[in-house]
Amino acid sequence: MARIHSHRHGKSHQTRPTSKRAPSWLTYSADEVTAMVIKLAKEGVTPSSIGVRLRDDYGIPLVKPIIGKSVMELLRENKLAPAIPEDLQNLLDSARRVQSHLNAYKADRKNVRSLELIEAKIYRLSKYYKQIGVLPQDFKYSAVVAQLS
Repeated sequence: MARIHSHRHGKSHQTRPTSKRAPSWLTYSADEVTAMVIKLAKEGVTPSSIGVRLRDDYGIPLVKPIIGKSVMELLRENKLAPAIPEDLQNLLDSARRVQSHLNAYKADRKNVRSLELIEAKIYRLSKYYKQIGVLPQDFKYSAVVAQLS
């Protein structure tokens, strides 16, 4: 699949488990996995990091075949889901870091361009999340690029 703002094709991706059923060698029950997910969420771990930690530390390849729900569905049921989706929050944090860099180094034109690209992704993603009802309709991201020019 092609990248958004470059002329290259990305090769990096995850290899998901081939079977949609829970593996036979797994010793954890659905209740134990649910308790682990809730415990990690209460510690402040992000939903994607919960999946990675369950895979690496506990040997759970995929939560959905075991519980019957995804990690986010489980977090929403227990009122532990983040207010802003994780991918949008990561873009907002990235934009904030680039903005603070540009405040210190005002002549850095390459990073002005990278901030424009990040903000374009933020607009596109926030528009999508408003359409599907994840974000409120009055969510607004204020552009910083216009202030820099």
